[in-house]
Amino acid sequence: MADRTSAEAPRYAALRPRQSTAATGPHASAATLRARLGFVAAWLAFVAIAWWMPTPQGLTAQGKATLAVVAWVAIVWFVEAIPVGVSGILVPMLLVLSHAATPFPKAASGFAAPVVFLCLAAFLFSAIMQACQLDRRIALMLLERLKVRTANGVIWAMFAVNFVMSLAVPAANARAATLLPVTNGIAGLFGGTPREREAKKAIVIQTLVYGAMISGMCILTAHLPNMVVSGLIEKQLGIRLSYFTWLKLQWPYLGMFALTQLWVQHYFKSRAVPIPGGPEAIAAMRRELPAVARQDWSVLALFAFAAAMWATEPLHHLPSEIVALITLALLFAPGVLRFGWREIQERTMWGTLFLLAGALSLSAAISESGLAQWAAGHIYGAARGHVWWLAIAIVMLGTHVIRLGMLSNVAAVTMIAPIALALAPRLGLHPVAFTMLVSDTDSFAYVLPTQITAGVIAYGSGAFSTADYAKVGVVSVLIAVAYGICVMAPWYAHLGLPVWNPAAPWPFAH
Repeated sequence: MADRTSAEAPRYAALRPRQSTAATGPHASAATLRARLGFVAAWLAFVAIAWWMPTPQGLTAQGKATLAVVAWVAIVWFVEAIPVGVSGILVPMLLVLSHAATPFPKAASGFAAPVVFLCLAAFLFSAIMQACQLDRRIALMLLERLKVRTANGVIWAMFAVNFVMSLAVPAANARAATLLPVTNGIAGLFGGTPREREAKKAIVIQTLVYGAMISGMCILTAHLPNMVVSGLIEKQLGIRLSYFTWLKLQWPYLGMFALTQLWVQHYFKSRAVPIPGGPEAIAAMRRELPAVARQDWSVLALFAFAAAMWATEPLHHLPSEIVALITLALLFAPGVLRFGWREIQERTMWGTLFLLAGALSLSAAISESGLAQWAAGHIYGAARGHVWWLAIAIVMLGTHVIRLGMLSNVAAVTMIAPIALALAPRLGLHPVAFTMLVSDTDSFAYVLPTQITAGVIAYGSGAFSTADYAKVGVVSVLIAVAYGICVMAPWYAHLGLPVWNPAAPWPFAH
């Protein structure tokens, strides 16, 4: 088996996800200079805010200390001054040094968060699929059946897969984790020319981040913040948002993917980039794949088990991370895998895992220190006295500023939705429509990969840099804000729920 795999390695080299390599020449010098300047700027900002800047009115000393850490990580992540995995490991140290969080176990709480174990299991699943070549096999089968010819076709095909999965898999993060090895396999079909590298960026960002988030907006159970908002509205207002009522209100969000696709393919110039060799090459490569080993069928069966358990979580009540770890235990039972730990650990995204844990630690500090509430108070105060659409735009943009240092959509919506619900009457806006618009737009936090777990998972593919992600993401956020105001608000009004009328009765049967 080892000889066969070794002999076939060159044949399938084009199918492997390429790891980013260091730049050379003038570009390397410019990147190094930017990294050095950013590194110095990050520490200067940290020291200046933590010890030199007076504590702003209404903000606690702990909140100011947390702001210093947020400034440090924002600069470091944007300019890529140090490896992102290392930056994640350093976050607890920064929280302790600045007195934002003590003792150290509390500062490092993100490293024990359930989502870290979910992502670790997902990354190990991905590594196992790569070692088995299952990612390439699935990618080739998918592309061949759908007769996909270009990068644009790949993106639309994967969005359809995302939507179908949203009916069964109850979290955008789980969908992104499930599709990561498949997307890596598809991206690996493209070569190393500048246009093909840009096409890979578009495929990964649109599929694992934008597609995973947008496809889950109209299915109540497909996105955890959906259930946070519906539960809040039922508890505070006595209005129950059923599965089908939510679908009726939210299905137009699917159209937003067309707009992000237009922007992403324009930015990366990826629309007409062909899959090398076209459908014929895909079919030929699929025929040349070695036969599926007996152990690989066991791996597929266990992945199907995990997917089924994730889809039926309301029945058995086992959290996603527990299901993932049970599956991991079964995968590593003696005789299930046909390779050892070394092949798996070499393909596992350890740096991305550390980045995730550090970001979660920072997210907890932002909420607990009062920094988020302080920032929200200023932003919501700025919205008073404006026409409805401008007030909503201010609040939406303000929440995205708050979200720069937060990873969890659930945590962010848990914090923001109650404030929005309480603020709506004071702004003269309908509480349900306003709360849903603000909370929904919060899910499209696309400026930094660390703002949503799907972004962290996508970043682990190595297809794009944080600078690529930020540049395309800023406009994508503006698209989301405009879509909420120009499409979703009129749609709610069409259904009898105008956001500008706080007295409008609930138009659906209770």
